[in-house]
Amino acid sequence: MNRHIELIALDLDGTLFDDRSMISAKNKDAIRQAANQGVTVVISTGRPYSGLPLSDMEELGIRYAITANGSAIYRVPEKELLYENALSWEEGAALLQELSHHELRMDAFINGIGYTQASNTDITDLLDMPDSLKQYIRNSRNIVPDLTEYVRANHFSVTKLTMNFVPDAQGNFPERDRAEAVLKAHPEITYVCGGFHNLELTKKGVSKSEGLAFLCRMLSIPIENTLTCGDSENDLDIVRAAGIGVAMGNAAPLIKEAADFISLTNEEDGVAYAIEKFVLRTGL
Repeated sequence: MNRHIELIALDLDGTLFDDRSMISAKNKDAIRQAANQGVTVVISTGRPYSGLPLSDMEELGIRYAITANGSAIYRVPEKELLYENALSWEEGAALLQELSHHELRMDAFINGIGYTQASNTDITDLLDMPDSLKQYIRNSRNIVPDLTEYVRANHFSVTKLTMNFVPDAQGNFPERDRAEAVLKAHPEITYVCGGFHNLELTKKGVSKSEGLAFLCRMLSIPIENTLTCGDSENDLDIVRAAGIGVAMGNAAPLIKEAADFISLTNEEDGVAYAIEKFVLRTGL
């Protein structure tokens, strides 16, 4: 795979972040070296704008972020919205209303901010995910009394809805199966797993790969001259679309099958390993 890489797109959770939601010194150093060679580095995440590591991005000179699985793209740190493909407020409110009959934690991403309703907050402690992610969710969501009514009353378009589920005593997620059955009846949406047994839904056709294609057009970079790193189902399209698609060592099997290269895990500086191998002129 001898390509001239001009753009690197990095997922956050399970990829650039370690299991404590931190960016290692080695990953930072590799990003700096790539940037010094003229490579554009962007974040590609399921998180909303408010969930970005803005101080780290400023330190590393990262100016663009594909957020909410590709439904909103921003220039950072101005929070300049460059692209949005969101569910209408009618679609968002209807889905929230239908899914509210299920036992789950539901978050809505609106204007780059994550929202949840008060009745969801106690569920967070029961979720099957690292404590660092639970803490991120607690700290980054605005709480409203009724999420459906909040969207409906304010006519807010919704870039993404995220559902997290509580495991039963056997470690299964029956409520996830029931919620997925609801989603299958809605051809106007796309849904994927973003990790830890969740479901993330966006407007049909939204994907991180569409976000990558938008930035490539805007920056006049051929998409074949890109490298992407990811670990979960919401990274599948962008790993396939990139010139070099990299699966983390901790990635889901379907990501590894689709990737051009399998790197080390997020706990082993797998992002740095991939950048050193395919981007930095010094190589390994």
